[in-house]
Amino acid sequence: MIGSWHAVVIDCEDTEIMADFYEQMLGMVRVQHDDDGWITIGDAPDRPAVAFQRVENYQPPEWPGQTHPQQAHLDVRVDDLDIAEEAVLKLGATSMNTGGQNYRVYLDPQRHPFCLVTW
Repeated sequence: MIGSWHAVVIDCEDTEIMADFYEQMLGMVRVQHDDDGWITIGDAPDRPAVAFQRVENYQPPEWPGQTHPQQAHLDVRVDDLDIAEEAVLKLGATSMNTGGQNYRVYLDPQRHPFCLVTW
């Protein structure tokens, strides 16, 4: 095992509206909220969660259809980004050479984005 599931991340225009909706629907609470508008809801900070990411010029998905495909990605929590990166690259992932101090972005073998994260 390289890491553990941290969150499903949903792109949106307004993270507050989305978090309020899903908190009430799923009976979850906010476990993370940062100044950039990122909000994570769940049962507890150390359990898998649903996160909402603010996106500029957000275009909602159209379903059915793929004009604006569904927009979500997995976050995989790891202890060490360097070790995890080496492992996912060996499995066939492609690095997007982007991220920050606590995360890195990759594409799976079918080009779906996912992030390795550490907290």
